[in-house]
Amino acid sequence: MDRAHKGPLVIGIGNPWRGDDGIGHAVVDALVDTPGLATAKSHGEPAELMELWQGHDPVILVDAIVTGAAPGTLHRLDAREPLPRGARYSSHGIGLAEAVELARSLGELPDTLIVHGIEPTYLKDAADLSHEVRESIASAVSRITDDLAAAMHGQPPCTNRAGSQHSN
Repeated sequence: MDRAHKGPLVIGIGNPWRGDDGIGHAVVDALVDTPGLATAKSHGEPAELMELWQGHDPVILVDAIVTGAAPGTLHRLDAREPLPRGARYSSHGIGLAEAVELARSLGELPDTLIVHGIEPTYLKDAADLSHEVRESIASAVSRITDDLAAAMHGQPPCTNRAGSQHSN
């Protein structure tokens, strides 16, 4: 199967009605008019994610990631390696790490799958994005477009970084 026939895709994961859990959708909103880039929004259900990314390469997932780092901290993880344990990669019923591992075991993982996470300030119902997370959107968009450009030109991936970058 030609995994890249649909081109690059960015999927924003989360719930925009639950405070900073909506950061994935907000980042996708910022990227939606990027020429040659497909975007999608998801609540993070693994089968939905696998269906969305089928035939796309590279694929970038954007979600709130809880590690205890400062709010707005940007995380980048390359799913070619198992995602590090210990962090909570999602506020959803099944974790993002579990969804990625399920796709890997089923042979449904894109060749390039990168997770960009943003450390939330709060995850509560009926709340907007926090100031700290809202301020991180431009940095996240810049990093995502850099990753897409590198992947499209066959450059080697960066190593996984969890909790090492702060956008402020």
